[in-house]
Amino acid sequence: MDEELKCPVCGSLFKDPILLPCSHNVCLACARNIIVQTPEGETPPHNRASNSDYDYLDMDKMSMYSETDSGYGSYTPCLKSPNGVRVFPPTLVHRHCSITCPLCHRSVSLDERGLRGFPRNRLLEAIVSRYQQSRSANVKCQLCDRNPVDATVMCEQCDVFYCTPCQQRCHPSRGPLAKHRLVPPTQSPVAGGQQMPTATLRKQGTCADHDTVNFSMYCINCKTPVCMKCLEGGKHGSHDVKPLVAMWKQHKCQLSQALNGVSDKAKDAKEFLVQLKNMLQQIQENGVEFEACLVAQCDALIEALTRQKAKLLTKVTKEREYKLKVVRDQITHCTMKLRQTTGMMEYCLEVIKENDPSGFLQISDALIKRVTSSQDQWVKGALEPKVGPEFDLTLNTDPLLQTIIQLDFVQSKVESATVPPAPLLQLEKCCTRNNSATLAWRVSVSPSNPIEGYVLELDDGNGGQYREVYVGKETVCTVDGLHFNSSYNARVKAYNSTGVGPYSKTVVLKTSDVAWFTFDPASAHRDIVLTNENQTVSCNSYDDRVVLGTAAFSKGVHYWELMVDRYDNHPDPAFGVARINTMKDMMLGKDDKAWAMYVDNNRSWFMHNNSHTNRAEGGISKGATVGILLDLNKHTVTFFVNKQQHGPVAFENLEGVFMPAVSINRNVQVTLLTGMEVPKNFKQQ
Repeated sequence: MDEELKCPVCGSLFKDPILLPCSHNVCLACARNIIVQTPEGETPPHNRASNSDYDYLDMDKMSMYSETDSGYGSYTPCLKSPNGVRVFPPTLVHRHCSITCPLCHRSVSLDERGLRGFPRNRLLEAIVSRYQQSRSANVKCQLCDRNPVDATVMCEQCDVFYCTPCQQRCHPSRGPLAKHRLVPPTQSPVAGGQQMPTATLRKQGTCADHDTVNFSMYCINCKTPVCMKCLEGGKHGSHDVKPLVAMWKQHKCQLSQALNGVSDKAKDAKEFLVQLKNMLQQIQENGVEFEACLVAQCDALIEALTRQKAKLLTKVTKEREYKLKVVRDQITHCTMKLRQTTGMMEYCLEVIKENDPSGFLQISDALIKRVTSSQDQWVKGALEPKVGPEFDLTLNTDPLLQTIIQLDFVQSKVESATVPPAPLLQLEKCCTRNNSATLAWRVSVSPSNPIEGYVLELDDGNGGQYREVYVGKETVCTVDGLHFNSSYNARVKAYNSTGVGPYSKTVVLKTSDVAWFTFDPASAHRDIVLTNENQTVSCNSYDDRVVLGTAAFSKGVHYWELMVDRYDNHPDPAFGVARINTMKDMMLGKDDKAWAMYVDNNRSWFMHNNSHTNRAEGGISKGATVGILLDLNKHTVTFFVNKQQHGPVAFENLEGVFMPAVSINRNVQVTLLTGMEVPKNFKQQ
């Protein structure tokens, strides 16, 4: 309850609170500080404090013109309160002054009574008094470590009680804390313990305008207690009044009933908080358990990889030992043959050195055979290694590495054949433009359970029944032809071979308040020439030719204008609305599918189905403007020639879908102006 009893300006408990027309409270002293003096002769666009018929709707409409409302006024603050509210210098003269509520920023002008024109909130004073008295009994210091002693001061901003040593140690009166207000814990709520001025010590229940008369009635119009003198000759004399006691009991009953509902919600909130706190413990326990499970799973993967690593290393070791054995055997065999060959060669060389022919010939044949036989032993391949140094083993780790990289959490196991989950609307991609809406969504599904398509549904813009506007496989869809200035509810669902999944959350899309459009080159007559990004139209023919706009209207009120850029030889251009299949090679309004006004340099006529009615004076020339106001709620069309109203006219069969339309010949050129509000001088007849 502390925040309810603190002033939004000074941040302290309320002292002499006054009740502003917006039902918020401020201290009387703080109210003097936030008074703003407006320029002399300028009346702020808000009701004065003396005006009991305080109309919040009017204030909201006019607040856009109020400097004090916007927060960007031309008055420079000289102070700043501890609560962050702009505080202005005190003002003694209340003429041309206003005060802005620090909470809702609504401004109200002061009358000749100044702040006395605002009622004192005596109930709030009494509650603050009881609150301080309840806290002043045996208040102990809240910062003493052991054996707390009695508190000597309380900081109204920190809401903490201090004894003198703790206050000097923890809350010194310097730096940022110098602005905090320290008060005795037993301080009376009446003006900081000081005696109130006599003028403000008024008996409870007395009228502010008539000090000696008690309140006895309640003004229904002004929603304030009044006395009998106020009714006899005051401003409340003609108002609806009721007995004060009866209204007091009635409002108490209403407040009690409202509190019962709030109490039920508060009870539900407490139970919800208990549920959330229990969930914190569950989340903590489940998180620890899940972390342990994750560590165990990863350790199991590491262990399996370690075992496989050992197996692969064994294969490499066997391959290495085999290669070493083969090479060693080959070395031994080659060494032995080389030794035999070398010995034989040395023996033969010694034989050649002998000079005994007969002895040489006796052994030469045998030696020649041995040498030839030894040469045949060194055949091709005998001097090549039987194995290579490379290991013909290749370990492909890419698939496993990719699997490890893609290792992530998946949803709980579900049945293989299930309907798709609810799509998630991508709000950052959902938008509206003019009377079109674009929606985008996504959904996560397993490859074994693919989605076959989506169904997008919109309501009718008035909270009515939903209807299907798209069925297909795309996840982005643009819906055209919606009503302007309407809020549509959209939702989407997915389907597969098993069935249709649940709907997504609903998103609300609001179409444009006013229509922005251009001329449509696709439906225009071939003699029509469009320039200026299809906003300016002219014609190559002396005959009238029709061009339509790109917007289609079926509901609401819409207004647009056409400016005459060129007007030669007094032609009769026509302006209005038409169906998409209207004739394009004649003046607008000659068939039964167009409703128009054609105008020359002196006068104008309404025309539909070649019927001319409502002749009016006033024509057009170069630089003139023609406005068209289409009201599909009342099935009327109103025209404005140079801001002069013609109509409205209730045409026959003005129901369905209509497009802006113009018919001109080569003597006229006009430019389209869209996105416009209804003229303020429009008169509904």
